[in-house]
Amino acid sequence: MQTTSSGIAGDHQQPDAPPPAAAGGKRRRSLPWAVIAGWVLLLLVAVPFAGKLEGAKRDTAVDYLPAGADSTQVARLQERLPGGDTIDLVLVFHRDGGLTDADRKAAGGRVAEVAGRHDLVGGTAPRAVPSKDGTTVMYAMALTGLTDEKERADAVKDVRAELASHPEGLTVQVGGPGALSADSQEVFASTDGTLMFATAGVVALLLIITYRSPLLWLVPLGVVGVAAMAAMAIVYGLVQGFDLIVTSMSSSIMTVLVFGAGTDYALLIVSRYREELRRHRAPYDAMREALRGCGPAVLASSGTVAAGLLCLLAADLNSSSGLGPVGAVGVICALAAMMTLLPAVLVLLGRRVFWPLIPVHGSEPRATRRGFFEAMGSSARRRPDAVLLGGAALLGVLALGVLNLPGNLKQEDTFTDKPESVAATQTLADAYPDSSSQPISVMARTAGADEVLRRARDTEGVARADTGRSGGGWTEIDVFPRGAPQSAEETAALHALRSGLVRVEGADALVGGPSAQQLDLKDTNARDRMLVIPLVLIAVLLILAALLRSLVAPLVLVVAVVAVWGAAMGLGGLFFDPVFGFAGVDPGLPLLSFVFLVALGVDYGIFLMHRMREESLRGADVPDAAVTALRTTGGVIASAGLVLAATFAVLATLPMVMLAEMGFVVAVGVLLDTFLVRTYLVTSASLLLKRWVWWPGALFRRTPASAAPPAQDGPASGSPAGSPAGSRPEPAVRGG
Repeated sequence: MQTTSSGIAGDHQQPDAPPPAAAGGKRRRSLPWAVIAGWVLLLLVAVPFAGKLEGAKRDTAVDYLPAGADSTQVARLQERLPGGDTIDLVLVFHRDGGLTDADRKAAGGRVAEVAGRHDLVGGTAPRAVPSKDGTTVMYAMALTGLTDEKERADAVKDVRAELASHPEGLTVQVGGPGALSADSQEVFASTDGTLMFATAGVVALLLIITYRSPLLWLVPLGVVGVAAMAAMAIVYGLVQGFDLIVTSMSSSIMTVLVFGAGTDYALLIVSRYREELRRHRAPYDAMREALRGCGPAVLASSGTVAAGLLCLLAADLNSSSGLGPVGAVGVICALAAMMTLLPAVLVLLGRRVFWPLIPVHGSEPRATRRGFFEAMGSSARRRPDAVLLGGAALLGVLALGVLNLPGNLKQEDTFTDKPESVAATQTLADAYPDSSSQPISVMARTAGADEVLRRARDTEGVARADTGRSGGGWTEIDVFPRGAPQSAEETAALHALRSGLVRVEGADALVGGPSAQQLDLKDTNARDRMLVIPLVLIAVLLILAALLRSLVAPLVLVVAVVAVWGAAMGLGGLFFDPVFGFAGVDPGLPLLSFVFLVALGVDYGIFLMHRMREESLRGADVPDAAVTALRTTGGVIASAGLVLAATFAVLATLPMVMLAEMGFVVAVGVLLDTFLVRTYLVTSASLLLKRWVWWPGALFRRTPASAAPPAQDGPASGSPAGSPAGSRPEPAVRGG
């Protein structure tokens, strides 16, 4: 057979393309180009819409709140009141040793200047409210005439700039709900670019290390970028067509999912493709067999993640229910790009893209010493019971860390670097211990507002209550509790108000405000967990049962990932407060981390069990099939796990505690799943169960040495019996 020179490092190998007269040669040449052309056209359409997604994000309180909660209804009613285009600010002037006369004079003058430059509700400058200890004076004001979030954020910046000049040693802070909202938007805006570039950088570095090629890593990274653009465009279309809620949190997580899941799929496909290039002279044929071999596992993997995320649609929390379809779109776009665009590009580039470790047609992988994962499989095979019990005990001990998890995260603790609005809240809490500067907002029908006001003033734990705006048949009442925001005293006052005011007939009283919103978030997350977690488990079990034709194997995988989730949350308890200094846990962390760890963790179980099923179908007994599956898929699972863990770890670098906690829990969970559960515990459980792992499917009922497996269940046509589904063999070099 004729050989040609590759022109790279003196390597001589078979030509990349078959002779022109070969059957189907024209289709082999045209199909990859057609796929790439289709994606180019899609990208031309998608890029303009993807750029509009930033402006479609919604990060107001209502967009994160439970859809049916009282606090959500209060926020919506407040927006409809006259002056609904307002923001509430608190200007705080503080000196540790006590305010001087010059301080008070300067504070009054600056506040008068602010009042003269902005439209205020009431039209007059606010009055000074000094603290009893003489260290602080505050001015509460409401700016009006601000029609959108940008104008409100700009108004906060203007007020801060106007207060920048003050006597030395005097601390001036702008707080209140309006300032907190503006600071939140600024933090959200800073995350997008940081997250995209950091994630791309981490993935690029890991791909370079994995492939050891100066060229190959660019292909999956570029394809992932295309998938991300397509996902953003589709999500923008869903926003326009179905009013889908997209928050900065859901957008950030979608980016991580596209890069993490997409790179995982690329690792599987490229690994199988590299192997098939040794058996097929034409890259087209090699890629076709690679997709036949690993395609079912990749499809099932993406299906479990998408199905798990879509279960979030059942959540009552707006941010969680919106995250479901946003994340699912990201995973599906990553799948589509990796199953079509990536193969097309690799086929056109030929085997030279693997330079300098080019897989030569007809060669065998370079002989190496006993592999790391083969050693793991052998150790598990010797004492599977001891390995399983030891690993389970370790996970159980780690899970005990949940007892050390801090309480629910308070609003002022939601940022890793505290902005000015949060610092102002803490200053006010110290200076005014007997009265909160943050009111509880009560909305009541105007006809019953007087009775609601009276009962609010008589409620235990309330310092004072005042009537606010009215309009559209509703009246706003500001209730100031004695306790600090989100303290036990304020929470007790909230419960007392809700239980007492609901009894006022005809008032339809609703209790809201920032602290009520945090309380509703906690309660709704608890209810959502009870509903969504069983749905996720059922969806994952059904997909696994369909893929593996078994009920026992899916149960083993699901129990394993649930144990990983518990251990990862336990590690969070050991690190969040003692190491990272986080003052609390976001109420949504348990549910969202469960969805991600179960859906993503099952991925690696699919890769392992699918390969094990292939070996069993070829006649191997379960112990041999389990060890072979670990040996052949261990490398690619390890690489995929490292990539996914690293992409989620990027979230831990962002200035939001919720995302940092999410990134930590998912990253350590994926690492536990990759290097402990998949390699040792699932393998050991399979060794102990033997053929029962396939109950009640056909593999359970037949003897390992029986007839050859049915054609439809066996390996893809043209794939040799030893073809691993997800191996990462040592690439052949010239002469190897």
